[in-house]
Amino acid sequence: MKTTEINAQTLEDKIYAGFDGLGNNYFIKNNVFSKQNENQTWEYKNVALGKISSVDFINPLKILLFYEDFNTVILLDNQLNEIQKINLFEIDNTIFASKIGLASQNQFWIYNALTQQIMLFDYLKNTSKTVGNPIAENIKYTQTDFNHFYWIDEINNWYAIDLFGKVTLLANIPPFEKIQIVDQEKLLFSRDNTLYCLNNQSKTIFEIEIVEKSFRNFYYKDQILAIFTNQQIKNFKIKLP
Repeated sequence: MKTTEINAQTLEDKIYAGFDGLGNNYFIKNNVFSKQNENQTWEYKNVALGKISSVDFINPLKILLFYEDFNTVILLDNQLNEIQKINLFEIDNTIFASKIGLASQNQFWIYNALTQQIMLFDYLKNTSKTVGNPIAENIKYTQTDFNHFYWIDEINNWYAIDLFGKVTLLANIPPFEKIQIVDQEKLLFSRDNTLYCLNNQSKTIFEIEIVEKSFRNFYYKDQILAIFTNQQIKNFKIKLP
């Protein structure tokens, strides 16, 4: 599968989190979260909460930072001003979140490590509800979008659960080192410095051609594939099958 290089930029000693559809790149360096475009850079840091565990910018106007050590979620606006701080312990001491992502209708997806269940948390009302049954297997990877919580277990089964609690087994996937779920039909994964696209509808796996002999990670959105090494980010145009 062919790619066409669009541009490249230098990456200075920071972790690249990805980009949004508005032309902004997101980074983490020394637990400072930053957003950058051609004209401007914004930063957010909260020293008291320690390490940033994950970020979610599927809605660039409402960005989520999760600090697992303090069971705390921070919501930021598009200029990285703090809108809301939610300490889950203070609201419900039975919620030990290990994974959090934005869901639709003013909700978060939460994986509660205490009960091994997936929850929906309404951050305007501070109420939560459990969706689906406890997950028996250990979870290796999770990802969310507005309507689904995805997870891959230790035997590489890929599941999705929707807002109503319906669980679907999507595929069993090959061994991987890094992975990104695109939607219910497709995911990208890397192994041994080679990048692949898996389509679970056609049951096919394609190798994606990139010139980088080694890379640290990748990020895909809207037919743009970013490959990042220790030194730079390269953006490619690609149409997934």
